[in-house]
Amino acid sequence: MRSYLDFEKPVAELEAKIEELRALEKPDGAVEIGEEIGRLEAKADEALKGLYAALTPWNKTQVARHPQRPHCLDYVGGLIADFTPLAGDRKFGEDEAIVGGFGRFRGESVCVIGQEKGSSTESRIKRNFGMAMPEGYRKAVRLMELADRFEVPVLCLVDTAGAYPGIGAEERGQAEAIARSTAACLDLRVPNVSVVIGEGGSGGAIAIATANKVLMLEHAIYSVISPEGAASILWRDSGKAQEAATNMKITADDLLKLGVIDDIVREPVGGAHRDWAAVINATGDAIAKAFDELRELGPEAVRQHRRDKFLAIGRTLA
Repeated sequence: MRSYLDFEKPVAELEAKIEELRALEKPDGAVEIGEEIGRLEAKADEALKGLYAALTPWNKTQVARHPQRPHCLDYVGGLIADFTPLAGDRKFGEDEAIVGGFGRFRGESVCVIGQEKGSSTESRIKRNFGMAMPEGYRKAVRLMELADRFEVPVLCLVDTAGAYPGIGAEERGQAEAIARSTAACLDLRVPNVSVVIGEGGSGGAIAIATANKVLMLEHAIYSVISPEGAASILWRDSGKAQEAATNMKITADDLLKLGVIDDIVREPVGGAHRDWAAVINATGDAIAKAFDELRELGPEAVRQHRRDKFLAIGRTLA
């Protein structure tokens, strides 16, 4: 059953009416309502296009968090063949919030690291809602080092509200683990590409998003802090999250202009959750293009390209 966001109410009402009419429609044509269904479907499509053509940053935040949006493992299943997951950081334990392993992307070997939020109550609890512990980032470092040793490109799929801020995580060195993961990204001698597929929250995202090419889905968000968190700090009122989202420049279009990301992957009308196959295929094409652009660079050139990219951010703003 489709879940609707608050601003999608006009579309929800039209699609509910369509379902009611379909339930009344008789196979023998005794009740002829096909024409009315077609008219309502066209009206719903137009309403959806209108809504998504004028999304505010807060609307995009809601779309990025949509519970039916495809998550990391959905992209892995759709894009990576022969995927072999690896577990554990060899220091403390396994973190289910970060998925990692090796497989083949369009015939080429690739190391995949991503944050998985889960798609059901049980899996969300198991995955800690995509919020990784220090051992998750240390696992990411271990996989990046393996990829570097065997000259395998790295693909990261970013989707987290942020690193887990609990006491246990802090006791085990959360900040240090994030810093070392970020440094591992910068030190890679193989090309790495990151895609923000949903939420790119704070250091929890940048720990695996420090890449030669950073891609972002059209309705994803990428920010130093959540809009609610920023509103709580700036105005002592989390209710001003919409205002914070607008001022923080967290959307793909804003971040492309600022040079923080390199390309935008367009989503189907109505968001990625309405057409998984289309958005996963489009993401795969964008990833392939990004890797192709880096293919001719040698190990030191790859590393320098990455460093130059991040040092340049913010230096050419008007």
